[in-house]
Amino acid sequence: MSDELRFADLTEDQLPEVIRIRARSFGLIKPAQQEGWLADAREFVANGRFFGVLAGDRVVAAARIWDFEQWWGGRPVRMAGVAGVVVSPDYRGRGVGSLLMRGVLERGKALGYPISALYPATVVIYRHLGYEFAGGWYKFSFPAADLRLLGGKDVKLRPGTPDDAELLLDLVASVRGPARENGILRWPVDKVRDWLAEDDNFVYVAEDGFTAYTWDGSELRVDELVAGSEATARALWATVGSGSSTAKTVSAYLSPQDPIHYLLQHEAAAEVNYQRWMLRLLDAPAAIAARGWNPAVSVDTEFEIDDVEMPANSGRWRLKVSNGSGELIPASGTTPAPRLSARGVAALFAGTALSTLRASGLASGGGAEDDLRLDAAFAGATPYMLDYF
Repeated sequence: MSDELRFADLTEDQLPEVIRIRARSFGLIKPAQQEGWLADAREFVANGRFFGVLAGDRVVAAARIWDFEQWWGGRPVRMAGVAGVVVSPDYRGRGVGSLLMRGVLERGKALGYPISALYPATVVIYRHLGYEFAGGWYKFSFPAADLRLLGGKDVKLRPGTPDDAELLLDLVASVRGPARENGILRWPVDKVRDWLAEDDNFVYVAEDGFTAYTWDGSELRVDELVAGSEATARALWATVGSGSSTAKTVSAYLSPQDPIHYLLQHEAAAEVNYQRWMLRLLDAPAAIAARGWNPAVSVDTEFEIDDVEMPANSGRWRLKVSNGSGELIPASGTTPAPRLSARGVAALFAGTALSTLRASGLASGGGAEDDLRLDAAFAGATPYMLDYF
């Protein structure tokens, strides 16, 4: 049976089979949502980003790649967002998931993505393939009445429209970039335009920021709030909080370091909804070259990568960081240097300290000075996402 298994691009005719497998993995797609799912799936198929494992002619597993950019060190890096990974129940435990994901990794690199990220349904298989925890999806809750009192009445706001899609992306870049933020997704402009056209999204735009929020049951939920100044932050949050007569609570997807934590007199609710996502480097030199770096840090050091699944990443490398740019070039040094697994280098890319990587067996070798240099190079804001995909 295993000899018949093969990785392949899926066609539109095979999507009904994927729906059947998905129903057995995540539950049925409601009839009202099925056409929307199919429309998205057809787009993935047309763009060569929907894959499967076939047993003969039968689809027994599937996955797709979202075409994302992800902010790292204040710069957007092309990222393969892996989603919709499903395996037919009668083929689980046979290595089908690993076969599928190995094909996805190879295809992601071939499509020019330096990095890949995903939300794991199960951690074990993805760690086996070189993914590691890199950041979180944080949902905080605040009393709406506290937000209403933040002020900012002198800031002029207007409702957003689909024509503001490019403006919103520019505003994100103007704030996230200088702050050297990590992990946030940059959506394609057409997707942002479609999102702005939805009647249940409420968007308000200022000269240097915007907010997008919606109803979540009887409460309000902020999906994104970007502000280039304290006054704009206060005005946008107060606008959301103005619904306090109806909504007693406002939840928000945010960074743990978002300014709202410092603007409010009271802290967020003690219970925080937090879900981790994982990262993998598909092309280590390209990932290093694409991301941003602290312009005040200058580092020249060597380390080794041991990447069984993507051997082009393996070997000894020289990392050079200066003037906000980074470079990873092959090295031939003979002095002891830190050695990291694929999981280790993914976590390092996301800013995990070498002490943690060593304590968890993801790094070894080298010495204290090497660790200090690598920690200084990759240190940055806590990685987070605002979206689940």
